[in-house]
Amino acid sequence: MHIIDALPSRVSQVIVAVNYMREQIEEYFQSHDVGREVILVEEKEPLGTGGAIKNLSEYMDERFIAFNGDIVSSIDLDALVGYHEKCGGIGTLSLWRVDDPTAFGVVALEGDGKITYFQEKPSQEEACSDLINAGVYVFEPEILDRIGEGKVSIEREVFPNILDEGLYGFKFHGYWVDCGTRESFLLAQRILLELRGDTTWDCELNGGVEMIQPNHMIGTVLSNCRIGPFVYSERGVSVGSGSEVRSSILLQGARVGRDAFVANSILGPGAEVEDGSEIVGTILV
Repeated sequence: MHIIDALPSRVSQVIVAVNYMREQIEEYFQSHDVGREVILVEEKEPLGTGGAIKNLSEYMDERFIAFNGDIVSSIDLDALVGYHEKCGGIGTLSLWRVDDPTAFGVVALEGDGKITYFQEKPSQEEACSDLINAGVYVFEPEILDRIGEGKVSIEREVFPNILDEGLYGFKFHGYWVDCGTRESFLLAQRILLELRGDTTWDCELNGGVEMIQPNHMIGTVLSNCRIGPFVYSERGVSVGSGSEVRSSILLQGARVGRDAFVANSILGPGAEVEDGSEIVGTILV
């Protein structure tokens, strides 16, 4: 939803490649109006970043924006598209500056913003720059003809072969998080809650509750406990008397018992924290 909400108003159709948790994703879009047409295309087996785009070809005969699904960022998509139109190449990649590029795809740029070289997860000494592929792209439909069938890495197998067709890099500022780990997922939550700056909640209170903003809590039962900052909880969640929860995500039906402590953790749907327990830096399912 963060990606869809950030789309320019001129984008009327969203195409989602679905593999893992396909049924849950289908249920979500069936029950939520996101203001745009949403088409789900099943990816029966993982096809890689390039193969996933190729699998959607029948729906894309115009310029399109593509996203890695686990990215949360402040990128201005109107500015990205405008930059792409100005450069006139086959594609434009969003770029983010990092201190340590060794876990990412790294690019080298010419002065006009044209990408001249790609590296995938180089060593610190060999990295050609500190600019990484930030996982948001604008492509012309011709890119689809450059992607082979089956499982394809667009970073390794496509981008290096189309540099002469004009690939450009768009640098942006603000925030960027790759939510592929527990730590980074919680960091993204923290950033988004800080941007909101207040507490959203619709909770049942039993006894005194100390609430330290910001949090986002809906349909949660709180009993004489301490909450926050940076807590997200869903319907059916309960937190028992004497407990404290901070910097954590509590998914639907999770339960925190009495006199427990939860921090920097993710509690899965229906997960239970026993009375007196301490859960720190954990994913509990």
